[in-house]
Amino acid sequence: MTKLPTQPYKGARDFYPEDKQLQNYLFGVMHSVCSRYGYEEYDAPILEPTDLYLQKGNEEIIKEQTYTFEDRGGRSVTMRTEMTPTVSRMVAGKRQELGYPLRWYSIPQCWRYERMQRGRGREFYQLNVDIFGELFVSAEHELIMLISDLLKSYGADESMYEIHINSRSFMKEVFFNRLALSEGKDADLNRLIDKKAKMPEEKFYAELEELLSDEDNSHEAVLLLKSLLSNRKTPNSLGDLPNEVLEHESLGDVKQLFDLCKASGINNVFFNPAITRGFDYYTDIVFEVFDTHPDNNRSMFGGGRYDSLIADFGVESVPTVGFGMGDHTLQNFLELHNLLPELTTQTDVYAVCVGDTYQAALDIVTTLREQNINVAFDVSNRKIEKTIKTAEKKGITYVLFVGQAELDSGQLSLRNIKTGEETEAGIDEIIQKLLS
Repeated sequence: MTKLPTQPYKGARDFYPEDKQLQNYLFGVMHSVCSRYGYEEYDAPILEPTDLYLQKGNEEIIKEQTYTFEDRGGRSVTMRTEMTPTVSRMVAGKRQELGYPLRWYSIPQCWRYERMQRGRGREFYQLNVDIFGELFVSAEHELIMLISDLLKSYGADESMYEIHINSRSFMKEVFFNRLALSEGKDADLNRLIDKKAKMPEEKFYAELEELLSDEDNSHEAVLLLKSLLSNRKTPNSLGDLPNEVLEHESLGDVKQLFDLCKASGINNVFFNPAITRGFDYYTDIVFEVFDTHPDNNRSMFGGGRYDSLIADFGVESVPTVGFGMGDHTLQNFLELHNLLPELTTQTDVYAVCVGDTYQAALDIVTTLREQNINVAFDVSNRKIEKTIKTAEKKGITYVLFVGQAELDSGQLSLRNIKTGEETEAGIDEIIQKLLS
């Protein structure tokens, strides 16, 4: 018989209790902050019809990075790579029944078949936060405030991260009105610019020149885009954009967003024309959050406005802004900045049945649990040293011994295995000690 592997599927993770404890902490902060802003949680199936991703997705992700297969009914289905198409489908399905603006969030498991690297696996969980039905830039401002509060709730400060924003509308203005590029060129340019940070500069500009080589004003286009993409970063400012694009009407929302952020005390927002986001469905302001740690100076997560996606389901469009934050990149960020807390077990006491006292010991354990004390009950009758070792491995502070001698005297034996302190007392005093 072939020996079965003990490792999980490549790119996926097992969550042992200590891993689950960390995940619960990370998700708990997400739930708390999103609820504080009035967002409601939703969920959906992990499988979707493949057509859902073919309509507006990133072609590279669809062709190379999805887990797609045919089900037993002959239907092509895909394990979700992200939540935006799914939540758009859900909103479209009840378009007339919902009260807008909607504030929804979820923390789903997603799958992408991609090259594994630091901060990225094939299986991941992702916080998704979206506002539906809000046309004004106040929606983008609210999400930036939520992101700032979320990271600060983990203990971060503004020196540890930056929020970079850009406008797809502005870039479209530059591509078509200023440079008169061919129709459809914007999608290819956005995808190339989105990869800029991951490419050597020489390679990027060589590909940019090649992409624009068939344009009548390719030389001028390359020079202007080089000037744009080297824009100097200044907090809550457009930086040093070339004068010929500085007055574009499409920058109005960006300027207003800077004013709102400044008024909210958020001073780490920067204009960065190199932020385009790889998905075709983004329509206006887009943003990414960068880690400033020198060992991880990269984009962690992002989002933006997508006002047209819901209309693809044959209903009236709903203006929408949202973002997604993966658990891998969040954990890396917290680890590098020493922000992960020391997590302890939720079990308060390890109760040990000594000898033939099961029923009486169970009565005591039940009494403790009725007082909201979390009890693990050991009835293995192993040596005391081994039961203490088990409690130590689980990180439990107290061990309670219940043998015939304790039952006869009414004095239970409670040991703090971290300090060595021992207490002999009645059940009421034991309860008070464990609750203190």
